[in-house]
Amino acid sequence: MTETLADEYPEAAQYIQQAVDEHGEDWVLEHYYDQLYPLGQVISMPEKDELPFYDEDEHETMTEAERVEMYQAWAAYRENLRTGTKPDE
Repeated sequence: MTETLADEYPEAAQYIQQAVDEHGEDWVLEHYYDQLYPLGQVISMPEKDELPFYDEDEHETMTEAERVEMYQAWAAYRENLRTGTKPDE
């Protein structure tokens, strides 16, 4: 992890580095929004394109609207599991 990322996001850098150590940089980039970015609820997290190994020619990021839509869909899914209902019931 670069010093800049560790300086700007000291709490997040350790989680990102641990994920890189366990799974590799490609896995982190592929699963960033569902595995790491949600930590932003409790600690300051960098945007995916701020990661030192992110390459805009190889990788894609989600817009904020796309992330909101994804998280809302997950919330609805969890609620359906909790209540035992299907969407639109």
